[in-house]
This record gives sequence, C-alpha cells and structure tokens, in this order.
Amino acid sequence: MLRIGLTGGLGSGKSTAARLFAGLGAHVLQSDAIGRELMEPGQAVYAKIAAHFGPNVVLADGRLDRGALARIAFTDGRVEELNAIVHPSVIAREAELSEEIGVHDSRAVVIVESALIFETRYGETKYGGSHGTSGAGWQDRFDRIILVTAPEEVKIARFVARSVAGDALSDERRAELEAEARLRIAQQIPDEQKSALCDYVLTNGGALTELEWQVDQLWPILQAAAR
Repeated sequence: MLRIGLTGGLGSGKSTAARLFAGLGAHVLQSDAIGRELMEPGQAVYAKIAAHFGPNVVLADGRLDRGALARIAFTDGRVEELNAIVHPSVIAREAELSEEIGVHDSRAVVIVESALIFETRYGETKYGGSHGTSGAGWQDRFDRIILVTAPEEVKIARFVARSVAGDALSDERRAELEAEARLRIAQQIPDEQKSALCDYVLTNGGALTELEWQVDQLWPILQAAAR
C-alpha cells in the first residue's frame, strides 16, 4: 500500500485533483469530510467543541454553527484552539481507514486530501519530537506528498465563486470574501516552502485539462510505487 498526502492551499484545486485520482482507482480520504462527520452531534469532537466555545456555536437543531466557528477561528484568531480539538481525532481516523483499506488491498494507493498536512501541530514527528497528543507527523503518516498549486488571485477567485454558489454578489460582499480568503491564505505555509517538502507538484492555474494531463502522467508512477 502507498500512503499519499495530497495538499494545497485554499482554492488550489486539491479536491479536483483528488477526484481525478479517485477516477483512476485511488482510495481517497477527505480530511474535511472526516472532520464534518466527527463534528456531528453525539461525537466526542462535537462535545469538546461545544464545551470549549460555548452555546453560541450550537444551532437550534443541535448541530454546530459552522459559520460561527469560522468567524471565531479565522476572524477572532482562535483557529489553533479549534485545530487542537479536531486534528488529533481526524488524523487518528484517517490512520484507521487507511489500515482497513490496506488489509483488503495490499497494493492500494490511499490518498489523504488535506489542506493542513504541514500546518498541523498535532502528532509525533521524526525530526521535531512530539506535537500534541495524537497521530503521527506527516513524515511518518505518508510515503509520498503531492502539492497542488495555483496563483493567489486564482485561489481567491475560486473561493469567492464557491462561497456564493451562483448567487448575486455585491461589491461589498465580494470585498468581504476576498479579505477572508487572503486571511486564510496568510495562515497557511506558502506554496514555495511546501514545494521543497513535496515529492510531486501539480500546477492548477489554467484549464482543467492541464490538471487532468498531470494526474494521468503521475498515476502510473504511484501505482508502481504501491507495488
């Protein structure tokens, strides 16, 4: 089994790349989806978030108010408090799912899609000692790392388009979303620094066909490594 971390900043298109790899036969685990599952009512992560941030992050139906959490994390600068609750559990669940896949397919290519492979402070690493309380550092978690990159203005435009989902957009709202995107990007390690830590870099600033070609070229290399 080959364990791959697929990363990229906000709006880079890493989810698109993950979907393309899945179409070729990769087993894709999405950190965001796992996190959302663990943040559902009844889950331990949900209980910890509600206890830590208070009733203002809980909606009337009992679910977490993700908008309120985003404002607390990124606008109020408390993102590390949220990460400290969520990341260890997500990393542990990813490890469990990867092991389950490997049991059934020893030649599987397992791709974990995550924006914060390098940014997370939680887990043990080969080079930096212990960080947090759960999971392994990225050097131990993955056999290969793939980075998806795009120019910053392209990332911001994608974030805005995704946030409005076709709705009418005022100049004021556009400015707010662009500012939010820049704030989130500023909290992530720049692509130039990540590139030096990665095995493969996919550029995604143009047409989808360009990304498809890169994925198609890389896939047989990953399959060979898995064998």
